[in-house]
Amino acid sequence: MRLVDPIRKTPRIIFLFSDTGGGHRSASEAIIEALNLEFPGQVRADMIDLFRAYAPKPLDLAPDIYPPLSRVPDVWGLGYRVSDGKQRTRMLNDALWPYVRLSISRLVRENPADLLVSVHPLFNGPLGRRLANSKTPFYTVVTDMVSTHAAWFDRHAEKIVVATEAARQRGLKLGIEPNKLAVVGLPVADRFCRPVGERAALRAGLGWPQDGPAVLLVGGGEGMGPLRAVAEAINAAHLPATLVIIAGRNRKLKEQLERTEWNMPVRVYGFVREMPDFMRAADILVTKAGPGTICEAFIAELPIILYSRMPGQEDGNVSFVVDEGAGVWAPEPDSVVNALRRWLEHPQERLDAAATCRRLARPQAARQIARLLAQRVGLTSGDEHAHS
Repeated sequence: MRLVDPIRKTPRIIFLFSDTGGGHRSASEAIIEALNLEFPGQVRADMIDLFRAYAPKPLDLAPDIYPPLSRVPDVWGLGYRVSDGKQRTRMLNDALWPYVRLSISRLVRENPADLLVSVHPLFNGPLGRRLANSKTPFYTVVTDMVSTHAAWFDRHAEKIVVATEAARQRGLKLGIEPNKLAVVGLPVADRFCRPVGERAALRAGLGWPQDGPAVLLVGGGEGMGPLRAVAEAINAAHLPATLVIIAGRNRKLKEQLERTEWNMPVRVYGFVREMPDFMRAADILVTKAGPGTICEAFIAELPIILYSRMPGQEDGNVSFVVDEGAGVWAPEPDSVVNALRRWLEHPQERLDAAATCRRLARPQAARQIARLLAQRVGLTSGDEHAHS
């Protein structure tokens, strides 16, 4: 059944997100990009930052509060654990409902849609309650890989898309019906999903040295975490490799790194848009345990050394990478150096980890999710542009 308002010529899908970490924005953008690639001109997709646009005060400040809060991981982890669980989440939603009810109703009233897609855990309870007797279907795309908070899984959602089998099992334990859960993978931008190509040619284009392995060190878009300490430890070890450091938007960190006396070939960058090429050109990735970066590394067949994680939702990412054999957990700068030295001295272990990354990669995830959403609003994979 096609749920298209006759006044609108194309079905409309609205993505509800917020810039509170977890890759909510980038996941939404990746799915919208895939919708435009798979169904060009056939669907309208919009994004709404629910906290900024509709949350009552002081909840509207959540995107501003997240960055400083994320720098106190123990506090974050405590909040995560205290709020996680079916009964605890229900109690929180019950407490929140009188406070956010009017805002959620205004959101639904002001944004007529053929499908609402939540890519943020905190919206699902109130949204599900508001839409319980509505004709508007509601889907959830979970942007955490393995450790998934109970708030992601609301029984009113018609479909809940998850990245891993572990996340599906979590949904089942929380009472979600099996037919509502779909294991598809984490949506990442299309530019990360292209063939790996030739490392030598990519390095030549980037101006990196060709002799010896290249180690890519990243700390997220904001250059957060102990990135400088890790870089200094690698430098002190005199490893036979090129070190490529992405400082992100952290200009102060970039300047500090540029003033450092290096014992090895080093390239220092700020925020870059060539990250797919950087990943395909490198031999080893040293990063925090963000789900998007991990999935991008899988697609690039890039072995991973994880040096930090956000307690709670990123705990499972570490165990997943380590247990599958795609990388190692090295929470101290010295342990990062030891892991690097081992892989440089035993390249076959590194190649085995790369092969595991290739096995775990889900480069079609964003397009598969796009097809799932498009089908719900009346477009099918058999349409003219469905497999372009």
